[in-house]
Amino acid sequence: MKILMFDSGLGGLTVLAPVRGARPDADIIYLADDAVFPYGALGEAELVQRVLSVIEPVVARETPDIIINACNTASTLVLPHLRQRYSIPVVGTVPAIKPAAEQSKSRCFSVMATPGTVARDYTRELVEKFAAGCAVTLVPCANLARLAEQHLRGETVSDTALLAEMMPAFVEAGGQRTDTVVLACTHYPLLMDRMAALAPWPVTWIDPGPAIARRVVQLLGERQEGAAPAGPGVIHFTSGAAPGPALAATLAARGLIARSLP
Repeated sequence: MKILMFDSGLGGLTVLAPVRGARPDADIIYLADDAVFPYGALGEAELVQRVLSVIEPVVARETPDIIINACNTASTLVLPHLRQRYSIPVVGTVPAIKPAAEQSKSRCFSVMATPGTVARDYTRELVEKFAAGCAVTLVPCANLARLAEQHLRGETVSDTALLAEMMPAFVEAGGQRTDTVVLACTHYPLLMDRMAALAPWPVTWIDPGPAIARRVVQLLGERQEGAAPAGPGVIHFTSGAAPGPALAATLAARGLIARSLP
């Protein structure tokens, strides 16, 4: 069993852990399109073309059993194109608005996402479909994915920088206040513990990773009894840059070895 996981950078690592926990026997190929990270700078047509062109040679070479698009910004646009092109299952990452609406007791929740995800009609349609009667705050986080990458690389991320990104998600109005925050970018859970410590009051944070892992199991089935765990996965960076020592150690701890694209 082989899983191809794709992201604009390293946010997909928050999806990798639960997927690995669900299917430890699967071989992992992680494709990080860091050459153009972050995707927010690309227009919609340009983003679709970029994702298709980067994924296609890897799919042809590796013949995976499933593709996980672990990038929210790309998923809101590219999923139909990937599903049309490939016969294998394609799992995307979309804002968890439905579960947030179902579990929010105050009926007041926020969605932290990239500006591109916030701007998509897809996101607003999810709000209209699943969150009627809720006060939903869409928070465009211009820098949070970049801060998460810096954190993962061992660089310092200040509380001030985090607070500037997260505080618009905390809303008090009409006697109610935000009780649930959707992390609608797979990068953001990398900073979830830091944000929880800085939050002005406790909230439920919704991390998309576990739901993606459950969907993978639905599509691929459970691990076969007696199947041996897979070895280390491979991560490819489209920039061709080798990870520095801190990042290489982080990747190794997560069971990934960096290799150059052929």
